[in-house]
Amino acid sequence: MTAETRFGIVGSGWRGLFFLRLARLLPQRLRATGVVTRTAARGDEVTAEWGVPTFRSTAELLAHERPDFVIVSVPWEVTPGATRELVGLGVPVLAETPPAPDLDGLRALWSEVGGSGLVQVAEQYLLMPGHSARLELVRAGLVGEPTSVQLSSTHLYHAVSLIRGLLDVGHDPAEVDARAFVAPLANPLSPAGWSGDGTPQQLTTTLATIDFGGRMGLYDFTDNQWWNPLRSRRIVVRGSLGEIVDDRVVRLADPTTPVESALVRRQTGIDLNLEGLDLKHISFDGRVVYRNPFAGTGLSDDDIAVADIMVRTGAWARQEGPEPYPLAEACQDHLISLAIGESARTGRPVVTTREPWAG
Repeated sequence: MTAETRFGIVGSGWRGLFFLRLARLLPQRLRATGVVTRTAARGDEVTAEWGVPTFRSTAELLAHERPDFVIVSVPWEVTPGATRELVGLGVPVLAETPPAPDLDGLRALWSEVGGSGLVQVAEQYLLMPGHSARLELVRAGLVGEPTSVQLSSTHLYHAVSLIRGLLDVGHDPAEVDARAFVAPLANPLSPAGWSGDGTPQQLTTTLATIDFGGRMGLYDFTDNQWWNPLRSRRIVVRGSLGEIVDDRVVRLADPTTPVESALVRRQTGIDLNLEGLDLKHISFDGRVVYRNPFAGTGLSDDDIAVADIMVRTGAWARQEGPEPYPLAEACQDHLISLAIGESARTGRPVVTTREPWAG
């Protein structure tokens, strides 16, 4: 029987409610023990909408029922303080990204809680079905030694997480060279919905190379690319024996035989398939390389990844599984994302230093 994951939340903003929505969709796997809100009025709203108790303090949350871990989902500048408080109480933490707003904040947070072993970060992108399948192929050596990743999909620390994970680079210094370009682009869709306006706006595209000393990342992100239907997402993973381009893979079968294959999603509920709209698995040359841990629920890829890191965090907190995404990795991701921003602003390369979380 699959263990129930019990979690509390500090914060009641949009992202915090995201976790409550997943608990509602997966009641056999996830259960919220309560939410900490700043005011009783906001607490009443959360309870009315989601049916979970709310509290004004972390101490009250923990006294009501001890969860496996607590999610810190508050503004960037508040995250370090909330994380420190929970660690001081001996509570495992799943902090939202990034774990601190700036480099000084990352260093201070690591100095205070890095040695506790109690902090994970909700960086879910490597757990998204497509990326997880690609990572499986890279780790299996299908394209040889990974040498570069080109990514145009998500922003900053999320993108860096994907690049670092696929390249298997650690915490050594990296040289970042970024530039920002402004161009007209229609922007008809945002988190607020369709605007009804197709007039081009001046939007910024940031391009950056990240030199890891032999392995390279190329970062490409346009404002609101997550939502804008006029900008697609793409990924290229190049290796010494081939490459992955989105869902297409080319590699050498022998020294004179390049072959091409594809990652294939089994997506039900399309056309006359009556199994319900759902991702079942992703296969490669007849071998399943990713299986949906929540098959039958109809979750989107992003929902699958977030639910997965919640379940993995629960297993880790109960000492039943490995760390899902340690604080040191998230600190390194944001270190490089800060360098992207600095280089784009100044027009000069930025070389990151080896930080205390590198061990």
